[in-house]
Amino acid sequence: MESTTNTLLEPVITPADLLVHWQGHRGLTRRLIEAFPEEAFFNYTIGGMRTFADMVMELLAIAGPGIKEIATGETQKLIEEVNHGNSKSKILELWDEATVEINTYWAQVKPEQFQQKIKAFGQYEGTVWSSIFYFIDNEIHHRGQAYVYLRALGVEPPFFYER
Repeated sequence: MESTTNTLLEPVITPADLLVHWQGHRGLTRRLIEAFPEEAFFNYTIGGMRTFADMVMELLAIAGPGIKEIATGETQKLIEEVNHGNSKSKILELWDEATVEINTYWAQVKPEQFQQKIKAFGQYEGTVWSSIFYFIDNEIHHRGQAYVYLRALGVEPPFFYER
């Protein structure tokens, strides 16, 4: 009879590593928000794209509520309109609150949940890990648009690799 052994392999990335990775992206996006001239943040567009403020509202609607939904199992509403009074400092305050919310709910997500199937915001079917990757990928996508805006405005953006 042949002997079999089960070997536990180290994961490629741990949940803690993934959170650090995500928060690194969020820190870079925050610096990009800071780099925007206030007026341009709320009004500047190219080629029919939304303002960066509108894109950031989408990111805020997804990140904190998304991880809260994953942690609690309670479907969240995708609310992209928040009264920010066209104030970049208010947007940054909301960004910082979302960072705390992400850290708080992340601590409640168990490693075995990452493979579970979910329907994020009652709309997007996938797994917990694919939803989190979507949150990160979406942020990177909109940050890329913001880099184009800043360059067109003659503003040097933060280096993309400094997370």
